[in-house]
Amino acid sequence: MTLGVAVVGCGLIGRRRASVARALGDRVVVVADVDTARARDLAAECGCAWTADPREAIGRADVDVVVVSTVNKALAPVTVAAAAAGKHVLCEKPLGRNADEAGQMVEAASKAGVLLKTGFNHRHHPAIWEAHELCACGAVGPLMFIRAVYGHGGRPDYDKEWRADAELCGGGELLDQGVHVIDLCRWFMGDFSSAFAATGTYYWDLGYFGPGQAEGSQGAGPRQLEDNAFGLLRTAAGQTAQFHTSWTQWKNRFSFEVFGRDGYLRVEGLGGSYGPESLVIGRRRPQSGPPEEERREYEGPDGSWQAEWREFAAAIREGRQPLANGEEGLATMRIIAALYRSASSGELAAIA
Repeated sequence: MTLGVAVVGCGLIGRRRASVARALGDRVVVVADVDTARARDLAAECGCAWTADPREAIGRADVDVVVVSTVNKALAPVTVAAAAAGKHVLCEKPLGRNADEAGQMVEAASKAGVLLKTGFNHRHHPAIWEAHELCACGAVGPLMFIRAVYGHGGRPDYDKEWRADAELCGGGELLDQGVHVIDLCRWFMGDFSSAFAATGTYYWDLGYFGPGQAEGSQGAGPRQLEDNAFGLLRTAAGQTAQFHTSWTQWKNRFSFEVFGRDGYLRVEGLGGSYGPESLVIGRRRPQSGPPEEERREYEGPDGSWQAEWREFAAAIREGRQPLANGEEGLATMRIIAALYRSASSGELAAIA
């Protein structure tokens, strides 16, 4: 079964999604973007139709799947419209600007009986995937804590892009790269019950939410979008995940460490500017002392996008829920809402 694909949002990620779908045997039939030059360019690459109106793309009878890769403000309305039209949806992370928008998407997909997937390609990086499999089979014993760092340093005029506009983006670095880290923490450790966070705007001249406008602001005064976020998440059983996500990590970095009673797993790098991807497997000796370590390296280009598309396409063909479905995207957005509430109040926040 060849899937007919519509791509709404023809920026970097939309172009990547279109390229991957075509390379794996599916057919991009239409692309849409309010920037008509971008839409025309991608349509020329794909040999397909283009439009400036997402509704026109969504309404086509030859479209089975809609990829929504717009700015955050448009994610919910486009996804809801696509679900109402009976199309399966891959919505890029985050699942909307806040948990309310994410909930609208999940409800629309459920009502229409279509699949909704959140774009969490990081799960499919080979080192992360293998680390998750090792955790699942008990290779490091019961999990105790996770420690993660993810960040980049921006680029010239980063504070003039749409991510610096509170209305368009809905949040700063916590919502941008932090959403990937939080999803990984949930995937490895399960649901969290409470959250504590501190956010800061240390370098970039970012936009502001008005009083009470930001999710979790609880009527506070204007809040600037953050370029750094520090978070602690705890499960009901007391396991802890600690992370720092940053737009002032001047040399790009990704580090994800999982510690269990019997050992640990450490993923470093994502390839490209984040450095070579590797997995260290540490096994604690019963008598303590220096652990045994095994290092695995993963060379070659980033294949996470291809692996994610294969899994989603298989879910559609098999009539099952995809990995990182809409409910999982919503759960992550609820955690982010609690983190923002905590950062605003300075207190621990329950995750609703």
